[in-house]
Amino acid sequence: MNDTHSLDTLIQALRRLPGVGVKSAQRMAFHLLQHDRAGALVLARALQQAAEHTGHCERCHTFTEGRICAICANAERDATRLCVLETPADQAAMERTGAFHGLYFVLMGRLSPLDGVGPRDIGMQQLMERAQDGVVQEVILATSFTAEGEATAYAISEALQRRGVRVTRLARGVPVGSELEYVDLGTIAHALADRR
Repeated sequence: MNDTHSLDTLIQALRRLPGVGVKSAQRMAFHLLQHDRAGALVLARALQQAAEHTGHCERCHTFTEGRICAICANAERDATRLCVLETPADQAAMERTGAFHGLYFVLMGRLSPLDGVGPRDIGMQQLMERAQDGVVQEVILATSFTAEGEATAYAISEALQRRGVRVTRLARGVPVGSELEYVDLGTIAHALADRR
């Protein structure tokens, strides 16, 4: 009889998290069981609650416990601007800036043909319908600047422009507070091309 079955199961469960290998998972499991059993129970309940009660907003696809998220339900938001993001984490980062007051559409991923992720998998049809609802005047593409993020932005931009929708893309450039000599050449080139 294996007397560490529960511990092994916990370690394997923790390994599902991105960037967590065997040693990190073991360290977390041992810490929770040795030093913070109450915290382990709080974590377990929080994970179960989130998994059972969190779904996707019917309008923007971000995480919410209701049919419509708080941002989509907020009548004070600028419904003429729609920002397209890859993940709810990207949306949270955008919200923390306090600079954007429009609405969002969260793709829940990005195009990646090698991984079998196509337009249907990221809700492209729902995005097209949302962007052509008669209210949206500008779609702002805020996908990442990786190869997949760029391909996703290009595909969305082409599809929306064919439908007569105004599309813009987040600017790329030199980070605030950085010294030019330490910035990579690709970033400098994009900043120069996108200068204003």
